[in-house]
Amino acid sequence: MKVVEAKNITKSFTKKKYKWPKIWSPEKTVQVAVDHLNLEIEEGEFVGFLGPNGAGKTTFLKILSGIMHPDSGTAKVLGFTPWERKFGYLGQMSMVMGQKNQLWWDLPAIESYNMLKDVYSIDEKKFKDNLDMMVEVLDMKTLITKRLRDMSLGERMKCELAASLFHDPKILFLDEPTIGLDVVSSQSIRKFLKTINKEKKCTMILTSHYMGDIEALCNRVVIINEGKKMYDGLLTDLKNKYAPERKIEIFLGSLEEKKLFASIKAPKKISENIGIIRVQKDKMGDIVTEVFEKFEPENISISDIDTEEVIAKLFQKK
Repeated sequence: MKVVEAKNITKSFTKKKYKWPKIWSPEKTVQVAVDHLNLEIEEGEFVGFLGPNGAGKTTFLKILSGIMHPDSGTAKVLGFTPWERKFGYLGQMSMVMGQKNQLWWDLPAIESYNMLKDVYSIDEKKFKDNLDMMVEVLDMKTLITKRLRDMSLGERMKCELAASLFHDPKILFLDEPTIGLDVVSSQSIRKFLKTINKEKKCTMILTSHYMGDIEALCNRVVIINEGKKMYDGLLTDLKNKYAPERKIEIFLGSLEEKKLFASIKAPKKISENIGIIRVQKDKMGDIVTEVFEKFEPENISISDIDTEEVIAKLFQKK
């Protein structure tokens, strides 16, 4: 079942530039944030949205969540036009923005949760079951009685995520949910999101600048730049298309790098006593065999090219 169907969504913003002495007649420029963007998402998918700052990721999420109206185009999310903001839609969706709070700053989290229970008319059993599950998975037992203003950023994000899911939404929009978090907090939130996506079949759309979030959670990625879609497909297919090589790190334990690179012709660089070679995947076996025949490496490590580098290559081909 299609949860999201967006066709030719376009959104522009007018910017004003004031210059003395003509401050009463500023120069106006139009910036296109989303440019005829099309997207379809099936139920239960976890889709990653990637792109540089100003690419249009957050604007598109705000349109799908109903916060913004597009200039043109059509969209159906759960069968509703999102910017009409009908209660039937609002009761089935949720949005978490990493830099904004939805909970009351001066109240303990549990008090905000009780208010949300009444807002969404959640029955007592469902509320208790969801609360117990989130407290356990997110390790929030001591947090829910703590005022939001007294929490760390990581603690607040845990409570914000929990708040967005009490009413069992069918779709969750996540805009930079791990921004500014430490490694432990980020891993905890990723684990929680993966659990909710799997167990409750909640469709999720995630924007993030952290490749760790995308790689840990999303099989499918959508890459946009200047409001236009550049790629839509599996993360593995993206890597195969734009980075068909593998990275081989050869630990020699001596100063034999020059001999190594003189005998093996491949793009490479040297870092202390580690030789790093890039080779096409189909030639990897031959290279490794040759290394062991000519040298005595302490260890060899084989890995894919970093996702950040793959994305950079994609933008270079633009």
